[in-house]
Amino acid sequence: MKTTGLNFRHLHYFWVVAKEGSVTRAAERLGVAVQTISMQLALLEQAIGKALLAPQGRRLVLTEAGRLALVYADQIFLLGEQMQEALAAANDDRTLRLSVGISDSLPKLIASRLLDAALRLPERVKLVCYEDKFESLLGDLTVHKLDVVLTDRPAPSGTTLRVFSHLLGESDIALFATPELAQRYRDDFPTSLNGAPLLLPTRNNLIRGRIDHWFEARGLRPNVVGEFDDNALLNTFGRSGLGLFPAPSALAADVEEQFGAEHIGKLDQVHEQFYAVSNERKIKHPAVEAILSAIHGRVFTHLKPAAKPQTKPQIESKTKRK
Repeated sequence: MKTTGLNFRHLHYFWVVAKEGSVTRAAERLGVAVQTISMQLALLEQAIGKALLAPQGRRLVLTEAGRLALVYADQIFLLGEQMQEALAAANDDRTLRLSVGISDSLPKLIASRLLDAALRLPERVKLVCYEDKFESLLGDLTVHKLDVVLTDRPAPSGTTLRVFSHLLGESDIALFATPELAQRYRDDFPTSLNGAPLLLPTRNNLIRGRIDHWFEARGLRPNVVGEFDDNALLNTFGRSGLGLFPAPSALAADVEEQFGAEHIGKLDQVHEQFYAVSNERKIKHPAVEAILSAIHGRVFTHLKPAAKPQTKPQIESKTKRK
């Protein structure tokens, strides 16, 4: 069936109704009459030739076509918001916008350390962070939604993606725990890890395979009491005392300060690497270049603090979970 041209105002009304779950609440949010939204939705469905919403009790729910339309509407209006922000920043020569994708497997303390150099530029930096799966972030990078992706792995080779991986550094991995657990399992390490409660990343995380191999090679059988897809959640449960948890050795002081955890022992020969993935082989964004200049060629160690920026950076954090 041939359709007429898509009216983006109608699509925006649909998008808000889908988010609010109600025409009434959408009307309140948009500041228009309920009848106006109902009429615009009817015109959109007529133009598309499919029903997008269906009544269910007092709410409206998405049809199969509506769910598909919402996926595209999310992308359209996200890009619209980013365009407005970018144009607003362009009017202020002192503001530098940096859109960063942070892989959910990357330790957040590492991400913070990597971004520190960018935030110390003399220009005002508006930092917008998105957390998501590595593969999804790569897709956003290729369509220029992101300036750079920070992750624990290089981009896969042998694909059509025109992206380039820049190794920033690496760190040994150690085990940490609350003081009570650390006192119990620190002596006679690593033999003491037999039967010890352990929190680990899920098996789709690169570092998980290396940790499993380390235990197998030494004939050790810890009790894995929790597996986590998100690194921040793993650390949170570690802080609660549920079990021992791995973290980069270079962040020992940060882990102790933020999570009240103590170092138990190092998993020798287990290393985690950290990458910046960009669209260009040679990074041209000033903030990303600052990251590479500060980190390139160095293992993650505590560096002498640079001079603090004169202006306070603006930071936004957005989790792109579906």
